[in-house]
Amino acid sequence: MTNPTSPTGSAAPSRDDRPVWAEYPDHVEAERFSSLQLAEDPAALYHQVRQRYGPVAPIVLDGGIPAWFVLGYRELNHVASNPQRFARDSRRWNAWDLVPDDWSLMPYVAWTPSVMFTEGPEHKRRAAAIGDALDTLNRTELTSVCEHVADELVDAFAGDGEADLVAQYAHPNPARVTAKLFGLPESDIAGLVQDIFDSLDFEKETAQAYQRLYERMRHLVADRRARPRQDIPSLLLAHPAGLTDDESVIDLLVMLAAQAPTGNWIGNTLRLMLVDDQFAVTLQGGRSSADQALTEVLWKNTPTQNFIGRWATRSCDLGGRRVRKGDLLVLGLAAANTDPQVRPEPHESGANRAHMSFGHGEHGCPFPAPELAEIMARTAIEVLLDRLPDIELGVSDSELRWRPSVWMRGLASLPVVFTPTVSRGPGTP
Repeated sequence: MTNPTSPTGSAAPSRDDRPVWAEYPDHVEAERFSSLQLAEDPAALYHQVRQRYGPVAPIVLDGGIPAWFVLGYRELNHVASNPQRFARDSRRWNAWDLVPDDWSLMPYVAWTPSVMFTEGPEHKRRAAAIGDALDTLNRTELTSVCEHVADELVDAFAGDGEADLVAQYAHPNPARVTAKLFGLPESDIAGLVQDIFDSLDFEKETAQAYQRLYERMRHLVADRRARPRQDIPSLLLAHPAGLTDDESVIDLLVMLAAQAPTGNWIGNTLRLMLVDDQFAVTLQGGRSSADQALTEVLWKNTPTQNFIGRWATRSCDLGGRRVRKGDLLVLGLAAANTDPQVRPEPHESGANRAHMSFGHGEHGCPFPAPELAEIMARTAIEVLLDRLPDIELGVSDSELRWRPSVWMRGLASLPVVFTPTVSRGPGTP
């Protein structure tokens, strides 16, 4: 992906490049965001940054790129609630000349004509089409699809007595559900699921995976334009907002990418239920704790821990810092959830839904996507525990490793063991 505004071949600035850092005096000794540090103990890092800088901190991203980290709950709420002051169009960035074309975070910031970067009436038009298409889903029928997908995945390893619940269950589950809601043929689903995760893994070559996804969606949109069905792409195309084919393709890709956090939500919740004595009753056949565990994970290990970002439309003061017009702000969703001014008591977190895990404001996760994601996640957990009631960790909790990422929070693997069972097979109640 090419940076549309920076000169080709530009190099990341050095801390010794005084003309550059003269424009960012607060960032000369700023906190450098480290994927490994965040993977090991993000809560400790957020506490350290908050103690040193307060609710808004200067940070340096990969390649020495300056930004502001909004980690105060009130400050994040203010930024997300004021799109006129803190906008989504990345072409506003005043630091494009510092960013190399091959910057590792370019996929997050390079402007595209998707709903993610639209603003004002255009954003409302696009978001309304997505929300209305999703809201047509019958929740009972969605639950049935989720149960079917979950049973298929469990069948694949039920007889083995062991599994990696991240690779074999949590990650493919919501992507497979979404593929079915898109009306894709069964033969395409496995490849599509793999491409979704490959396209989001910026430690790998992602361009080929993204291009395959793009071509799938392009062909799907062309087919549904000619032969509509009762599926999400057809509903999106038929919406009064009048989305073009190109708009529909790229917004369907946004919906596919959103399944990665849902997969992490499932995996993080299963880990909590396996390691926390509070949820042990659930593993003995009960279900009542699943909702509480899902919400507690959104407070403690939210799947999207940081979001890049917003761009200031004019200079302003925020959390005691002077933010210049065009500055980049990184939204610290997980950090805001740990803000001591709002963090609920441990026994309350499972019922308190005031977290920032779905974002906030017009660019937060649009209605009804959080509700649908919760149906997917809860159903996946309930089916697994019904099918494998004696499941337990195959390693100690201390041996589990989180994927190194500044942005996402998810396990590298979740090994489990259980009594082998026979698969149920298609149509088995």
